[in-house]
Amino acid sequence: SDHKDFKKLLRTRNNILVLYSKSAAAAESSLRLLSSVAQEVKGRGTISWIDCGDTESRKLCKKMKVNPNSKEKGVELLHYKDGAFHTEYNRAVTLKSMVAFLKDPEGAPLWEEDPEAKDVVHVDSEKELRRLLKKEDRPLLMMFYNQYNYALFFQVLAGMNVYSSEFERIKEEYNVRGYPTICYFEKGKFLFHFENYGATAADIAEWLKNPQAPQPQAPEIPWSDEENVVYHLTDDDFDKFIKDHSSVLVMFHAPWCGHCKKMKPEYEKAAEFLHVASDSPGVLAAVDATVNKALAERYHISGFPTLKYFKDGEEKYTLPHLRTKKKIIDWLLNPEAPPPPEPAWEEKQTSVIHLAGEDFRESLKKKKHTLVMFYAPWCPHCKNAIPHFTTAAEVFKEDRKIAYAAVDCAKEQNHDLCKQEGVDGYPTFNYYNYGKFVEKYSGERGESGFTTFMRTLRERDHERVGKKKDEL
Repeated sequence: SDHKDFKKLLRTRNNILVLYSKSAAAAESSLRLLSSVAQEVKGRGTISWIDCGDTESRKLCKKMKVNPNSKEKGVELLHYKDGAFHTEYNRAVTLKSMVAFLKDPEGAPLWEEDPEAKDVVHVDSEKELRRLLKKEDRPLLMMFYNQYNYALFFQVLAGMNVYSSEFERIKEEYNVRGYPTICYFEKGKFLFHFENYGATAADIAEWLKNPQAPQPQAPEIPWSDEENVVYHLTDDDFDKFIKDHSSVLVMFHAPWCGHCKKMKPEYEKAAEFLHVASDSPGVLAAVDATVNKALAERYHISGFPTLKYFKDGEEKYTLPHLRTKKKIIDWLLNPEAPPPPEPAWEEKQTSVIHLAGEDFRESLKKKKHTLVMFYAPWCPHCKNAIPHFTTAAEVFKEDRKIAYAAVDCAKEQNHDLCKQEGVDGYPTFNYYNYGKFVEKYSGERGESGFTTFMRTLRERDHERVGKKKDEL
């Protein structure tokens, strides 16, 4: 009811949903729902109520320029983020929608909030899924998705958000490896996946008249079997070829690598040019690193494509920047050392603690509050978040109770750890209290979001200490 108290609340809490009402009676039904919401978002969001019909609170409503009398039901829900007004809450007034909103105020609405999705059966738990499979005799098409990646054009019979780590068993059972994954069931039994992800509603309806398992795709022809003038080398003939040719550029590739496929035509054009040139500066070769593992291991190939230059039988340079015919030929005409590669995140001097599987839990136990970023070096969203996460860690480097940590999930030694911690997309941010997982962080991925999250936790710590002193 007091303006100063409300301003303090906005300063100390960064995620607040406020119910303004014209009277206590008008707020009654909303408060029952909001009490349940408050329990669900405890520690992540705050619910507040201001009764504009109360003499004391009326002044506060005027100062905040809010008039719930103008609303049909006499109530208004406004959201405040990082100390300032953010938005009017205009999504579904249900427990599930409000909790989802407060966990991610800038995220997209739940799929089931879309009026066009009213005929889709939305499944919330493993128990509900088992019940649906048991009772449904008709053919059933089920889409497994996460809240960051679902397709509204799919007019399917049922959908289930399996983003949370609690659904690991479901994902394993139905081979959910990416999103969306669509499964076809008959009489409760999973038969096969539906894989036409570009399908329209009409396509799906037509397919459901006579459901068929996906046809196996024709195996891709290995690059070495295609007609081209690139020299395709193996573990057996590589050394002899390198010795016999004074200037060789070698592309280490993998059949599944998208960047390799994109670069292949340019590489072949460059090879053809060099093949017919009267005074060729070198030859182009390729190695399938998934087949010729001895070579991949010898030259420490960890990503694709990797280009290496050999001069007079010796490895001389690794070249990350040659991706077009022109760049390849220009460089071979004047071979120079490439600029030094950007050091890996963990090699830089920062306040972020880089953890691995063996020391993960013990390291976290030493800190009261730890925000961990699970990432992959190749992930674009991770690259965008890293500088902000690093800056946030720098802000709190003097606070011995706080840590910002990171785990590289692309490293083999961390695969089991990342799976164990519920990581199924990059980046994933988890918050731990003395080593115990508390929640997934789903706030803003900028410096402000990362620092505000920690600052809120520390302010609560200080509030608790102050209360204990008062009690003493």
